[in-house]
Amino acid sequence: MSETTFVLDPRLEADTQHITALPLCDVLLMNDARYAWLILVPRLAGCTEILDLPEAGRTQLWQEINHVAAALRGTVPCDKLNIGALGNIVRQLHVHVIARKEGDTAWPGPVWGHGAATPYDDIALQPLMRRLRQALA
Repeated sequence: MSETTFVLDPRLEADTQHITALPLCDVLLMNDARYAWLILVPRLAGCTEILDLPEAGRTQLWQEINHVAAALRGTVPCDKLNIGALGNIVRQLHVHVIARKEGDTAWPGPVWGHGAATPYDDIALQPLMRRLRQALA
């Protein structure tokens, strides 16, 4: 596992916008305007599970999850934060942090597999990305 051989999974690259780089993870915004949905991807090749990270990496990941979750909650209104690392389709280790609102299109169920994504338009995307970058700085 090393940062020098890290390559973002093509499915994540196709479905997201890069927000920022934290010490361990890249923070990506899922291109689905139905939900404020961030993804953290540790820049270490070969990781599929959290337990694949060295102990210091696991600690750093949880710190970054907390930081991203707080920034997301402070940026967009939400009733609940969903945090999960599934990886059943995209095996590369990544952690979802999703701001959920009662009554959103998937509420109260999971967002995965619920209808087709609604891509952001530039009018909504650019200000959201700017606010998230400021909150994560």
